[in-house]
Amino acid sequence: MSLWKKTAVVAVSALTALAVSACGAKSGSSEAPKQPSVLELLASDLKGSLQKTVDATDKTDSVTVTMTGTAGGEKISVQGVLDLGDPLKAEMKTSDPDGTTTTVRMIGAVVYVEIPAEDRESTGGKRWMKMDLSAVGEQAGMDFTKQFEDVDPIKQVKTLLATEGVTVVGQETVNGAPTVHYTVTTPVATYLGQVDAKLRADVEKGLAKQGVKEIKIDLWVDEQYRPRRAGMVMGKMGDMVVDYTDYGKAATIETPAAAETADFAEMLKGLEGLTAGN
Repeated sequence: MSLWKKTAVVAVSALTALAVSACGAKSGSSEAPKQPSVLELLASDLKGSLQKTVDATDKTDSVTVTMTGTAGGEKISVQGVLDLGDPLKAEMKTSDPDGTTTTVRMIGAVVYVEIPAEDRESTGGKRWMKMDLSAVGEQAGMDFTKQFEDVDPIKQVKTLLATEGVTVVGQETVNGAPTVHYTVTTPVATYLGQVDAKLRADVEKGLAKQGVKEIKIDLWVDEQYRPRRAGMVMGKMGDMVVDYTDYGKAATIETPAAAETADFAEMLKGLEGLTAGN
């Protein structure tokens, strides 16, 4: 049975503030001072612009995401929609290299993976497999839900504000929208400072195992102070690009009916009982 592979989630970092140059009128001129455009402010007032991006994105109810990249040598392709309310909800479709598509829904800390039709006999014909990440994390002493919070564009911009070293690449068009492109290459130690403390040790081990010493991070912000694209390269470990579109478009993500759902934890208990009986 094909289960959803954990998506490499983009975690971006970066930024210091640069002063905004005052645009004064010429001596003796009656003309009003020219006001800088949003794109000009994005390129000059980095810290102020990123704070406005946090504020603007925080008012967004939903956003469509498209993720592409590689992780562990395998290609990743994910498309879906995020409901940025409380709890965070998501519906994603992941595509495997063989062309197989799997639908995944997340309602808070609970993930539902759609079971392929040919595999439903083993679950009594039920369509969805339920996995409670909070329960799994409690057993492992970790909070797996923190990994999914990083999909939220607000979290990504806040990470940018918390780290130094960004530079402006310039103005670029992303999916038809004018944007300003930021980039930074940061040491692993700096990046780890933005990772949830409970996950940090495991992330550090994974990066060290792959020989990753620095991480390249990119962010594109549009004239409405909204992230349009985020990207990260983590050496041989993988790379990822996330495109954000359709901000505020209505998203309906429903919890699968209990009658159509099999509980992964209960299935494990059943298997453990069979093993103990043997």
